[in-house]
Amino acid sequence: MLSNGECWWEIGPALAERGYRVVAVDLPGHGLSPADPDADLDSFVTALLKSVPTVPALAVGHSMGAFVLASALDRLAPERVVYVDTPFGPSRADFDSPTLTAAYTKAKERRTLDALDRQEPGWQQQDRVVEARAAEQFDVATSVSLLASVAGMDFAPPEHVPSLMIRPEPSRFVPPAAVEQLTARGVQVRSVEGGGHITWYGHHTEFMTALDGWLAEPLPKAA
Repeated sequence: MLSNGECWWEIGPALAERGYRVVAVDLPGHGLSPADPDADLDSFVTALLKSVPTVPALAVGHSMGAFVLASALDRLAPERVVYVDTPFGPSRADFDSPTLTAAYTKAKERRTLDALDRQEPGWQQQDRVVEARAAEQFDVATSVSLLASVAGMDFAPPEHVPSLMIRPEPSRFVPPAAVEQLTARGVQVRSVEGGGHITWYGHHTEFMTALDGWLAEPLPKAA
């Protein structure tokens, strides 16, 4: 939630070197995108679709951004999709906006460069700079409104698009039981040992190895 399009500062150029034209999106209330205190899933999907061309060769989403991506797939129609440490499944129905607002406000205030220097020694300095700046720009009300709009919904990745989940090992969001469920839906799952929730931070080479291996596989033939 607290990150924005800048978090792809190293992955984006790596994909460009592989021949992709890369667009890194700031979702509403993130980065340089305007706040939307009345946001819901539809407004996030609309913002995403306005930001990127349809039928991209590859779409990548991280965490809550991947829920938005999955909800946009029918209209976006990418050839392939990658989810990163995304907790698919039922979302909590007992949603409490004041409690979440307080929690996000505290997290935003605590995500300073000094704090990240102490907490994330394995990250590159630019990772920490980017995340501290993203926290400053993050609009709490926008994300709380989004989460309120999806309370109780059951998210599952669509099965009609070739899909990869990259997760850290271990992962609190994609535990072994979720890996089994994803595999049963046809989603490939690859793990980055020792990674964190933003799985490529501090593990760029391992992340790209997982991604490259999957991209090297041929797309399934259309029925």
